[in-house]
Amino acid sequence: MGVGRFVYTPILPLMHAQVGLSAGAGANLATANYVGYLAGALAGTLLPRLVRSAALLRGSMLALVVSLAAMPLTQSTTLWLLLRLGAGVFSALIFVIAASSLLSHLRDHPAHLPGWAFGGVGAGIALSGLLVLLLRMVGTWRAAWWASAALAAALTLVAWGLRPEPAPRPASSTSGTQARMSGPRTHRWFSTLFASYTLEGIGYIIAGTFLVAAIGQTSPGWIGSGAWVLVGLAAIPSSALWAGLGRRWSRPDLLLAALCVQAVGIALPALVGGVAAALISAVLFGSTFIGVSTLALAAGAHLRFPRAVALLTAGYSVGQILGPLVATPLLHHGYHRALILASVVVLTAALAALVLRIGFPHHMPTPGRPVQRSEPAPGRRLTSSDTAETQAAE
Repeated sequence: MGVGRFVYTPILPLMHAQVGLSAGAGANLATANYVGYLAGALAGTLLPRLVRSAALLRGSMLALVVSLAAMPLTQSTTLWLLLRLGAGVFSALIFVIAASSLLSHLRDHPAHLPGWAFGGVGAGIALSGLLVLLLRMVGTWRAAWWASAALAAALTLVAWGLRPEPAPRPASSTSGTQARMSGPRTHRWFSTLFASYTLEGIGYIIAGTFLVAAIGQTSPGWIGSGAWVLVGLAAIPSSALWAGLGRRWSRPDLLLAALCVQAVGIALPALVGGVAAALISAVLFGSTFIGVSTLALAAGAHLRFPRAVALLTAGYSVGQILGPLVATPLLHHGYHRALILASVVVLTAALAALVLRIGFPHHMPTPGRPVQRSEPAPGRRLTSSDTAETQAAE
């Protein structure tokens, strides 16, 4: 999924240079991918039986490989839009099924263990970025797409035997009633969290789409692709590390910190420039974007708001669709203004996280009882049930 969804970012500069793809068309291709991802995520959420289908998982992996291999067979923007739309759908289904399977088998384990597995997204980003970095020296944009398809096919072989999540046991009607009773009590915190996470979707995706191209404008060509490899490498341990920090600090505090760090990382290439700024930016961005999803969705599940994960995921996905669209008018003079916009949006998300800290119910009582607002106890140990909501993320 990390390859299929994110390899477009390092290939985009090659398509600009070798095919004449305009900045606006590049943004539209990104938007098509995010629309597809939203559709796939919603399908996995509204039709739970899809999450337990081994045939759908395998079919989605094969279809994703085909969508990558078909990109260099045409130069039609319309067909590219359809291929990236399909890649988004297949990527979402793969992630939802794989994450559900992972969490169902590691539900009673420490949170950092599934956190390392979610780092597979970062590994896919790093591998695809390294592949494009090597090919840009001797190959073309077509070779980059075909090589990424070959990489995705190899990973498909490794993942072929993954067992989907087993069918859940029927839930009692009492638990459903209690969930509904607890919702209104946390409405104001959830609304603030929803706003913060939706804004993060807008800001993160602008950087995730245009960071390589922006760095390439002021640095040697290999720096952009090299920075994308660093993004992936930094993302691999990020979910596990942020989960580990949750043993000592509350989720709103960590969410605020992660968003501030991410905003600085996004703005660096636009404000400072140079190789050092590009590489630091890559590390800061890569180490936070998966962590933010983990923290935000865990906070939503903690609040016991009805359908919290589905609502947060929908807001985040809509933000990803809006991101390239709102950035497109700024692309006529390069990508730096788009990065500044993304940084400002992420800082606004951090401001919402700051508001979220006010009176946040760190310890949720039995549903139906008053909410306590005491601080979390130091040394609290998380289990993978705290991160079960990440199955619909990112």
